[in-house]
Amino acid sequence: MVVAGCAQKAEPTPAAGGAASSTPAASAAASKTYKIAISQIVEHPSLDATRQGFLAALKDAGIVEGTNLKVDFNNAQGDQPNNLSIAQKIASADNDLVLGIATPSAQAVVQQVKKAPVLFAAVTDPLAAKIVTNVDKPGGNVSGASDTNPMAIAQLMDFVAANMPKIKTVGLVLNEGEPNAVIMAKNAEESLSKHGIKLVKAPVTNTSEVKQAAQSLVGRVDAFLITLDNTVVSGVDGIIQIANDKKIPFFSSDRDTVEKGAFATVGFKYYDHGYQVGQMAVDILKNGKKPADMKVTVPDKMDLILNLKAAKAQGIEVTDAMKAAVKDKEKNIIQ
Repeated sequence: MVVAGCAQKAEPTPAAGGAASSTPAASAAASKTYKIAISQIVEHPSLDATRQGFLAALKDAGIVEGTNLKVDFNNAQGDQPNNLSIAQKIASADNDLVLGIATPSAQAVVQQVKKAPVLFAAVTDPLAAKIVTNVDKPGGNVSGASDTNPMAIAQLMDFVAANMPKIKTVGLVLNEGEPNAVIMAKNAEESLSKHGIKLVKAPVTNTSEVKQAAQSLVGRVDAFLITLDNTVVSGVDGIIQIANDKKIPFFSSDRDTVEKGAFATVGFKYYDHGYQVGQMAVDILKNGKKPADMKVTVPDKMDLILNLKAAKAQGIEVTDAMKAAVKDKEKNIIQ
């Protein structure tokens, strides 16, 4: 590994009558510069927060970009051929670790990178996506964190059914080309059906179609829903605009979209999710752990998150019962 960009540590005071106690191994560790490649399918708040949390965990462990860390960040801009090209480029380089953010990027780097350790983040179902074959002991050179607790979408649909009985039909804007979105759509449909609520899908293939798809649902549905669908989340401003204009309650699957203008979700902070994966990276880089032996993690701090400003814009009366369903009211009731 090339040694560059690190300040020299002060030499220890020699013991009486002897030489300094510093060893070559210790000096090498102190001067090491790490190289990490990141592939991200598209830039939007949740995925960006994931990356920021990942780098923050490294920084807190003394692995600092611009000092002893070189980061090769790649944004595929939602384009699959570009996504594959990025993975191939990363595979041909000499990296200490590779991070794939979102299911398509993780799939591509896992297929291409066979030597360096690979971590993934913001992946809904790593088993269904064939990123790993076992979440408890992944094997190979891959591990990471799923951004979906299987109970989250069910809890959100239970909240809708319990608190908003007028909602009988939910419209879902969906890119069926994203495996994570398809999996979550199926879970949502199954959860809604238990409450006698119908799911109507409006398919899209790219971000530019999102607003038009939402518009096509007006008059046919009582509420909007989106999953962790990168194509749709990237165009979510259009859904928020229509939800507000037409007074249609809008539910999402991520906190960042609620902060932006959806009414509610059951979720967590993607920054914390990225930080969790960053801690895994530290264990690999500094402690010699192998991805093969690192369990795939899922979010464990789930809570209902409400945006009261969005509720007003969408004509929703927020009841005391709705607020009571939020565990951490200070953090998760957004004024």
